[in-house]
This record gives sequence, C-alpha cells and structure tokens, in this order.
Amino acid sequence: MRTKSAMVICALSVFIATLAPALAADNLKLIDTVVVIYGENRSFDNLYGNFPGANGVAKAPQSARIQRDRNGKPLRELPPIWEGLTGKGVTPPVTQAQTEHLPNRPFRADDPKGFNLGYGTLTRDLWHRFYQHQMQIDGGRNDKFVAYADSGALVMSLWDGSKMATWKVAQKYALADNFFMGAFGGSFFNHQWLVCACAPTYPNADKSPAKPSIAVVEADGVTLKAAANSPKSAMDGPPKFVGDGNLTPDFYAVNTMQPPYQPSGNEPAKDGDKALADPAKPTTLPPQTEPTIGDLLTLKHVSWAWYSGAWLDVLAHGNKTPVPNFQYHHQPLNYYANFAPGTAARAEHLRDGGLAGVEFIKAIDAGTLPQVTFYKPQGDLNEHSGYADIEAGDAHIADVIAHLEKSPQWPHMLVVVTYDENGGLWDHVAPPKGDRWGPGSRIPAIIVSPYARRAFIDHTPMDTTSILRFITRRFELPTLHGITVRDSAIAAHKQKPLGVLTSALDLKESK
Repeated sequence: MRTKSAMVICALSVFIATLAPALAADNLKLIDTVVVIYGENRSFDNLYGNFPGANGVAKAPQSARIQRDRNGKPLRELPPIWEGLTGKGVTPPVTQAQTEHLPNRPFRADDPKGFNLGYGTLTRDLWHRFYQHQMQIDGGRNDKFVAYADSGALVMSLWDGSKMATWKVAQKYALADNFFMGAFGGSFFNHQWLVCACAPTYPNADKSPAKPSIAVVEADGVTLKAAANSPKSAMDGPPKFVGDGNLTPDFYAVNTMQPPYQPSGNEPAKDGDKALADPAKPTTLPPQTEPTIGDLLTLKHVSWAWYSGAWLDVLAHGNKTPVPNFQYHHQPLNYYANFAPGTAARAEHLRDGGLAGVEFIKAIDAGTLPQVTFYKPQGDLNEHSGYADIEAGDAHIADVIAHLEKSPQWPHMLVVVTYDENGGLWDHVAPPKGDRWGPGSRIPAIIVSPYARRAFIDHTPMDTTSILRFITRRFELPTLHGITVRDSAIAAHKQKPLGVLTSALDLKESK
C-alpha cells in the first residue's frame, strides 16, 4: 500500500506532466518567425570536425577512421581519388596520380603540408545515392565510405573550417553536433523529407517510361546487386551494379527525379503544355499528392513561403552555368499537384529569392517574411561539391544571417542553418536506427536566434524532421505521417527520441 505522501507526489507528478506541454507551447509562442536556410552536401566532420567542444574527428573511434574494402578487410591505403581531387577548370589541378598512396585515414584537403587547397577550390563531385549511402554506413560502423564510392579517397576529405564565416556564427549561437540528414541518399530525397517527411511514389513504374530506372536490390532491401564485372577491391575502381536506379523495387523515388512542372531538368513534350515537363521522359516524376508541411500551415492560416534563388530568372531566361546553376530537384514543392502552375497556392508560396538572394534579402530587410520561410540558395552559392565551392556559399549564408539579425522580425525569430545531406562525405557518428528511409549521416546545423543558447553545443539527437517537429508544435499543426512512423521506429530500436530544436533555445520572456 502506498503512503499518503507517495500518493500526493504521484498526483503532483501527473499534474506537472499534463501541465508541461502547455508551458512548452506558451514558450514556443515567443517565436513568431521561423527561417530555414538549406545548404548542400556537407557532413559534420567535413566542415566542423575540428570545432572546439564538439564531437569531432578527434573523438572518432579507430574502427570508423579505418576504411574497409568490399570484402570487409581493412585497406592498406586509400585508393586514388578517381579523376583527380579538383573539379573541371581548376588551375592547377590536383590529378589522380597526385592522390595515390594516401594513408587509410581522414585527411585535410586544406592541409598546408598536403594538398593546401583553399575554401574557394572546386573539388570533384561524389556519389550521394540512397543505396550506396546505406552500404557506406555499414550498419553504423561508417567504415565502407571508400568501398562504395565513385571518388576513391575523396570521401575521407576534411576542411579545417575555422576560417569560415558560418563557423563564427556557430561560435556565437548554438551548434548541433548530433543532427542527422532526414533520409539516406541525395538532395532530391532529402528535400522531400524537409517538406513532406515522405518518400515520393511513381505508381505502376514497371509499366512506365521509368521502368529501366528500377533498382536491382539484394533480399536485404539495402544492398545493390553487384554486377559481374564489378571490381572486387576499391583499389581497382568504383563498384558497378546490375541496376543502380532512381526507384525502389516497390516504386518509391529515392534518387534524383525531375519535377513534373517547369522549371524542370526535362523540357516540355513536343507540342505539349509549356508549363509541364515531358511525362514520357524516364526521369519525370508524376505529380505528388502527399500532404506537405506547407499544406498543414495553410490549413491553420499560418503564412509561409519557399524562397528559391534565381527562380524567376530561370523561368524567364533559362538556366546558365556556372551562374546561377539552378538545381531543379532542389525545389521540392514543384513536385506537388497542390502547387501546379496556375494554382493560387503556387503564386502565393513559391517565391523568387532573386539572383544571389537579393529578393529574399529585401523581404528580410523590410520585415515582411512569412511566419515560416524556407530559403534555397542558387546552385553556385550552395556549397555542393563539383559545381560550387565552400567559400562563396559560406559568405552568402553569413550575409543572409547578418541581414536577419538586423531585420524588424529578429526579436522573435528562429533561424536554422543546415545542409540537405552529407554529399557522400564520411562522418564518424552512427546515425540513429530509424525507419526504412533514414536518418542518414550527420550534417551541420546551427540554431540562430535571440533565444539561442550562446556559444552552446547541443548534443541532442535530431534530424531534418526535427525542424518540422518544431514548426508543428509551435503552430499547433497535425503531425505528418512520416514523422509518426520515424518516431515509432526510433522508439522500437530503443533510441533516444529525436529532439525538437528547443534544447538549443532558452525561451524566456526576458530575452
């Protein structure tokens, strides 16, 4: 039998437990404006592995540092960086021959005693695909990044990072060092997880032009089936697969597909609607109908927008490289029927960020940002290996943050600066065990706000959907189905619940 005092304590505990959500909700209402800045393709260790106090490279276990070959045995050395370290047009180039015989461990691309590259260097691109990524993670051991890469040793490259402008932003505010990409693989899929927490579908793909793009996967559902002529060792070249497609065998789109609406990487059909992409192209994804975070915000009459750098310029004049090098598959809402050309929702919510973000910055300075804002920099400013460098994107994001800090909306603003995915680059921390789709590797995330804990490193486990969790709780929205599934999977694997960003905040009225 319980004592009277024990019963009182129990009752009080129940009361506090029921009161806590209300208190948390009240505190969250101190945030009026949420801004998400979404960069490209960097793992945490790649840029912030030397950040003081963070779980960086120095804390990486030897088992994750040492990369294993496809047969599971440790490599004697790293393979060369196939095709060389630097991208096209870089003078002088770092050739493949210059990258031979690197020790089997992470290395600094900017090491003065090594390659001595600057932040403005354009390196070559790397595989960052759904199945290869899971094979690289190797059940959380992170020891097969080299084995299942097309770039050899480049996956193990790091940058000092301390001279980046955003590094200084992270020193001032809160850096999350346990923040993971929402899904395995690349940019297309992770942008979908930012807006929908879902895997897009291609119904009846086996009877469509996309049939050749259906992946051939082993029974585990994770491993691509190796081709008969695939090199046995990573030292002999990148692996080859029977069918490295964009669709899963059950017709989910997990690698890059093009939007069904313009602007798209696929042109309109001959004599077809000029606002549409040719549906006969194997990479044109049919319009999607799953609810997005935007749909939920609209239902609650919360203002929101997706600002895309160079959006109107590309629609009016077409794309150009190297500037703005607009990336069509980085525009996730352009895949959804609710935002089809001609709809009122498209006109209201899919907004032009302007060349180099000038229109977005005008809205910041004028204090006219919606309550929830997503910003996607144009291609040459997003830090993506292969076509963008670190320096330009870093300077651009830091400049945007400087404008946000002076905005009339700043006193009650939360800004999340993060990256869509790891870009195929190694990170030593095992992702939480979740559902079929993720989470994937660790990526940088900086929480910027008058309410951010200053000079703080947040170790709370989070992923891209943590941004959606915060928005959902702050504006009292229904929870997207994918988040419910993710949370259930995390719990089933007895992992810590994924955070909601509030661990990086000090939500008090006095701020």
